Amino acid sequence: MSGSVQGAAVVPELLAALGPALGRGVAPANRGGPRIWWADRRLDVEGLALGSVQALASAVNARVPGARIGLDAAGVAASFDSFSRLRVNGRAPTAFAPLSGFHEVADGWVRIHANYPHHEAALLRALGVDGARAAREALARLTAGEIEDRVSAAGGVAAAVRSESAWAATPGARALADEPWIRFDSVNRAMPRPRPARGGGLPLAGVRVLALTRVIAGPAAGRILGALGADVLRIDPPRMPELPDQFLDTGWDTRSAEADLREGPAAGRVRELLAGADIVLLGYRPRGLAALGLTPAELARDYPGLAVVALDAWGDVGPLADRRGFDSIVQAAVGIADLYASGAGPGALPVQALDHATGMGMAAAAVALLRDREGEGGGVAHLSLAATAHALLRLPRPAGGEGLRDLETRERVLSGAEGSLTYAPPALLRRGAPLEFRVGPPAYGSGTLRWLSE
Repeated sequence: MSGSVQGAAVVPELLAALGPALGRGVAPANRGGPRIWWADRRLDVEGLALGSVQALASAVNARVPGARIGLDAAGVAASFDSFSRLRVNGRAPTAFAPLSGFHEVADGWVRIHANYPHHEAALLRALGVDGARAAREALARLTAGEIEDRVSAAGGVAAAVRSESAWAATPGARALADEPWIRFDSVNRAMPRPRPARGGGLPLAGVRVLALTRVIAGPAAGRILGALGADVLRIDPPRMPELPDQFLDTGWDTRSAEADLREGPAAGRVRELLAGADIVLLGYRPRGLAALGLTPAELARDYPGLAVVALDAWGDVGPLADRRGFDSIVQAAVGIADLYASGAGPGALPVQALDHATGMGMAAAAVALLRDREGEGGGVAHLSLAATAHALLRLPRPAGGEGLRDLETRERVLSGAEGSLTYAPPALLRRGAPLEFRVGPPAYGSGTLRWLSE
């Protein structure tokens, strides 16, 4: 690593990643507020956050003349920390299940993610035990590598806590060595016409987004596109519901429906929705998409003009392509947890920045690929949590100086079906004022399989 971040440093030029779709020379969106605010200065987390949001804002301004989308530190900080700021009738959201987190094992540390019931069941099955106490005892007897391999093979989620250098020596890291933050696999070179703002002047009014995503990164992309005016329809499998608090955090300006994508009338209806969509967000592993006939290449072939943006944990090439992963798991594997270690063991970034920055990148790529439906266009973009982690690790390391700041509080309060929700608004400004969500999270799965304009 070379260079360091100074107090008034410019934002990292993550916007350059959009060059294959937007072209070069796109003006960066205006930003305000301090450059540095989180207390722990081991990595330039603020740079990743500001750079990813600026990339999205710049893409919107480039596609919609007069949109005047910008950003400031207070809004970005609040949005990237939205789950911690969420309150449901005064209650803080449930963050991690009992077995989720760091565990000291025979030769070091491992991180487990068992928030979803099916992942907890896979963990217990892999360890051959029943119950949390027995699981902890089993983990302590095994090496981190054994746990990672055994749990992953069983369909669970675990990662050995590695140093940066140990990660760099793995086949998974080498497969991503040349991967950009956003990879554009195909881009139609026809020049798009500017898209006029409709529906109250919001820059993405009239745009249809089909979101086949879960957890945080993909839904965060959907909610920001919805806040910019798009009709966002999220579809989840009926057998694996989203965690309730997680959905309340990411379900803003998003409609929610359930459908079995494997077969039957619902699967056929989703195909009809794809034919009318402008953007599709994909958040499932490559093998799962292939089984459904919904790989990015298949969608680009079957629906010309569609902007396809795919997300996974570890990249779609290399030995880890189909391994499950989350922000916290990737942090552990690539060396971030080791960098943030203390006397109590491995640590973590101040916010789930890999998730949120990847979500902003997905939204930025979608806007960059957006074309009028009656014209040519579309294309395919790919992001991964691991590629975002690599982007963060490549940034110049902080040099101290500014530290923790008390930024302007940006929470809002909404009364609705769930009671009183305290929440962070979107991470963007519009014409100098904070952008606001238009609609709160709906009841999970309550929507119909149709576009609002049908």
